[in-house]
Amino acid sequence: MEKFNEIINSNQLTLVDFYATWCGPCKHMHPVLEQLKSDLGDAIRIIKIDVDKNEDVSAAYRIQSVPTLMLFRNGQVLWRQSGAMSLNDLKNIIDQTQKLTL
Repeated sequence: MEKFNEIINSNQLTLVDFYATWCGPCKHMHPVLEQLKSDLGDAIRIIKIDVDKNEDVSAAYRIQSVPTLMLFRNGQVLWRQSGAMSLNDLKNIIDQTQKLTL
């Protein structure tokens, strides 16, 4: 896997899911993110970061609860929210973010 910084510094819109294997709401997000990727295809890149295995990255972005979802483009945080979300809510956020950053 590419290094985290290389991924978020790309021009492609990237959704990062900070999660933990023991987290119930994180497990709920897995099928939502799979459907999102299926629906949006190459328009977005989705990566999952296990906070227990990637403590440095989690600390750098001050992840205090999981799941925490963040949108990046060109290394900038465009949006951030903690907690599980519905597919429709997540699509709306991504759509709004794409319109603002084009």
